[in-house]
This record gives sequence, C-alpha cells and structure tokens, in this order.
Amino acid sequence: MATAEQVDDLSYGIRSGDLEVRLASSPDEVDASQALRYQVFYNEMNAIPSREMATRQRDFDNFDSACEHLMVIDNCRAGLYDSVVGTYRLSRRENAAHAGGFYTASEYDITQITEQKGEVLELGRSCVAADYRTGHTMALLWRGIAAYVFRHDISWMFGCASLAGTNPEKLALPLSYLHHFHLAPDGLRPRALEHLHTPMDRIPKVHIEKRLARELLPPLIKGYLRVGCFVGYGAVVDEQFQTTDVCVVVKTERVTGKYRQHYEGNRRPVNTA
Repeated sequence: MATAEQVDDLSYGIRSGDLEVRLASSPDEVDASQALRYQVFYNEMNAIPSREMATRQRDFDNFDSACEHLMVIDNCRAGLYDSVVGTYRLSRRENAAHAGGFYTASEYDITQITEQKGEVLELGRSCVAADYRTGHTMALLWRGIAAYVFRHDISWMFGCASLAGTNPEKLALPLSYLHHFHLAPDGLRPRALEHLHTPMDRIPKVHIEKRLARELLPPLIKGYLRVGCFVGYGAVVDEQFQTTDVCVVVKTERVTGKYRQHYEGNRRPVNTA
C-alpha cells in the first residue's frame, strides 16, 4: 500500500477547481453536514424525521459525535451552511468503540468483517446537494476517502447503501442482480439480522437482464460496484429513510488501485488549501 505522503493529504484539504474536500474540524462544520443531510434525506427524499430533527432541521443520531465527517465545500459560496455541498460519515474501530458499535450492526451481522485483520472503515450518511451531483463531485469525494484510507492504513470498507423505496417487489431486478452477481464470499459475508431480513434473490439468475439491472441502481451503489464491492446476504427495509438497504463490502486494495488509475492517472496537479 502506498504511504500517506504519496497521496492527497486531507489535513490541508484537497482542491479541484472551486471544490475542496476535507474533514470537518469543528462542531459548526459537523452541524453544517447534518443540515445538508436533512435537506437531502428529509426534504428531498421524504425520510421521516423525529420531532427533534424536524425542529432543528438536522439529521443526527448517537453515532455522529464519535465519527469523523468528510465534507465537500464550494469555495465560491459564501457562508459555511451554503458552502457544504457533500458529506460522508466515517467510522473506524476507534470511533466505533466510543459510539458503542458500528451503525451498520443495527441492520446486519458484520462479525465476519470486524474480525478481519487490519483496520476497517464504515462509510455512511453519504449525500450530495442536488446541484452538485456530478462526476466531478463524486470523484472528489472518492479522492478524500482514498486519502483517508491511506492515512489510516484501512484494509476493508463497509456500510449500508440504499435503494429508494420500501417495496422490495418493485426493486426485484436490482436486488436480484446484486445477490446473484456481487454476493460477498463466505467468510466475508454480512447477513441481514434475522428479524429484518428481506430476501434479495427474487428473480432467478438466468432471467436477469444485467444491463437493465445496473441502470436501475442508484449512483452510489454503481460507484461501489466500479471499485469492486461485494454485497451482504439479504436486504433491510428502512421505514424511517423510506429506503431498502444493502450492505456493501470493499477490499481497499481495489479502491486504491482503481482510484489511482481512474482519478489520478491523467489529472493535472491540484492546489491544496
């Protein structure tokens, strides 16, 4: 694995044009990330907030204070709350110890992942403001994640990723495609908790139209597939967020290799700030 000195350094921020990715470094910056999450998840995607969330106009839970928060900032926009246009929540073993566990464990048995040697990283609460859902923004987020992976010598990444909607029958094709073609191998396979388990293999493998199935997947899951992710066994319907979740697992060697080829191979040097 490359050393931290050979890649982007989140300590100074990573710039690409007017956009910058870095870790939140103050309570106000975490709050701005939570405000963006509320705008996307609750105002736009119709998740169901608690009374306190609705009053504060923030998406938050008990994990936030123990985790690190990756932010994409548009430096052309004035004011912190207007300038944060993308975010990801990051949790390593140390963070999970302070939080009482990983968020993913509320939906999946992730024992086989957490028992792997080396550091692990949970990715969650990913969202991007509507006007910034471009390849440029997602590439910058992945550069930030890759820099974080190098810095902390992460071996495995995992987390919940969502498909819109709570009716698995309407999601039968993409769920079946993920199950039949991207199921994690034995020994590395998270399993939906028994009381939450929703079958994913709803259509026989021979009847899967792979191209159509991939087109029906949300951009985040497509991005995970491009870096070689696996999915766990079973989906989970999340009534609060109005989604159907799958658990993704990625060996970071795949991420760093494809990251360098796809995002660093032909790019010009960028400034740091």
